[in-house]
Amino acid sequence: MRYEPKRNPFNEILRLRIKELAAARVRYGHRRITVLLRREGWNVNHKRVLRLYRLEGLSLRAKAPKRRRRSCMQRRVRIAATAPNHVWSMDFMHDRLVDERRRPFRLLTIVDIFTRECLALRVARGFKAQDVVETLSRLVLARGAPLAIRCDQGTEFTAEALDQWAYNNRIELDFSRPGKPTDNAFIESFNASVRKELLNTSWFDTLETARRAAHAWRCEYNEVRPHRSLANKTPKAFADAAKLAS
Repeated sequence: MRYEPKRNPFNEILRLRIKELAAARVRYGHRRITVLLRREGWNVNHKRVLRLYRLEGLSLRAKAPKRRRRSCMQRRVRIAATAPNHVWSMDFMHDRLVDERRRPFRLLTIVDIFTRECLALRVARGFKAQDVVETLSRLVLARGAPLAIRCDQGTEFTAEALDQWAYNNRIELDFSRPGKPTDNAFIESFNASVRKELLNTSWFDTLETARRAAHAWRCEYNEVRPHRSLANKTPKAFADAAKLAS
């Protein structure tokens, strides 16, 4: 009964840092904040983080902030694509087979922003974060790692698996603001071309047919189709010229 608790300066500093991280990443729980703290060099146990997290009342943050406010948040300076393989952009699309209108399939699209090359146009019934990591790992092995990848805030892109992969490869994930597709305008323009030139002009009876058509269209887009923003060069020709110039 006579015991008086002693203030721990370390806990006070840690508590402030937890509050700062939670304010910057409003949807992160105590587990992800623990990972971020350890990356910064804090030698902390997840149970201590959970206790301080609860003392700050952060476990009650169930409601997401309004989109209007998040969209008006000031953005930091983004990494510019000044050479091939500097910045990539990725997104998802969907379509349906002829006889399975209630079971759509999805397409993962990845583009090099500088050269406009289509790096991947993968077709599958569905994608998990690990499938995205697998596709990106193959591209990095073949081309090298970019400085940044622009994407929206879909569940596959905000998952811990992709976050950990990007951290290990020193790649920045540049997320678009909710309700602001113009933050990732390059992939939106590319997806419009895929929709008009591939999906809207073709019927797919099987998933394998869709994969073959996507592969053929990707080859034509990179090696045959002239691109107006590249002075009517193909993305592959423009990329080759940029590599020679550098």
